[in-house]
Amino acid sequence: MGEARMSDSNDVFRLDGKVALVTGGAKGLGALTAMTLARAGASVMVTDVLETEGRAVVGQIVAAGGKAAFVRHDVTDETQWEAAVATAISSFGQLDVLINNAGVESTELLAQVTVASFRRTMDVNVTGTFLGLKHAIRAMSPGGASGRGGAIVNLSSVAGIVGVMAHSAYCASKGAVRLLTKAAAVECAQLRTGIRVNSVHPGLIETEMGANLIKGFVSLGLAPSIDDARASLTALHPMGRLGEPEDVANAILYLVTDASKWVTGAELSVDGGMAAS
Repeated sequence: MGEARMSDSNDVFRLDGKVALVTGGAKGLGALTAMTLARAGASVMVTDVLETEGRAVVGQIVAAGGKAAFVRHDVTDETQWEAAVATAISSFGQLDVLINNAGVESTELLAQVTVASFRRTMDVNVTGTFLGLKHAIRAMSPGGASGRGGAIVNLSSVAGIVGVMAHSAYCASKGAVRLLTKAAAVECAQLRTGIRVNSVHPGLIETEMGANLIKGFVSLGLAPSIDDARASLTALHPMGRLGEPEDVANAILYLVTDASKWVTGAELSVDGGMAAS
């Protein structure tokens, strides 16, 4: 066991002097995560295919006294990943944190899922995460363009741990992200890169994506109304409510600060108890 010592508990949750890249940062969980990391002192590179919304998030961060910039970025394109990482480093001098947040979700019965839809889900959610890991690890590892080590958080889902109705492709993709995270964490640790890799597994969150999921249950005839769909999905969470974006953003903050400096390869469920029930 390590030697006990006194420290300011607030300091370990700070990111002063650190640089973070957040994919899918234009809205929802990505936007709030970018703002949360900026409030903790990080300079944040916000990336997304939604340029207007992404620049608006940067504007909010800067207006609040933070540092941020935006780059348009399709996470399925390796060339754009190389450019996004390079731009973060050229803009802010280094790269210490990557949040692989960009993702897509669809509510479809398995027998109706098209090959194109399945491939699109896997391409964004899995290939996008793989490419982020690949290029962040290259940059953060000793001898890389930044070379200071760092922390990576991959957004998986409770649907990467348990099966969810009408979410076969999404479950498959998020299960892949879960194990990809663990493989990357072990590799980075054993190669002594100084890079930690963890995954976060949200339940149903009060975002536009969460609202679309609820609507999808109604459109498939799995619930007679929005209220009924919301009630049945809420009931899957033992704590009796849906999650709020800040619940997830604060969990991510923990995983990229020194508060979690001996945590890697972990899966943090932020799901009101759904995976445990």
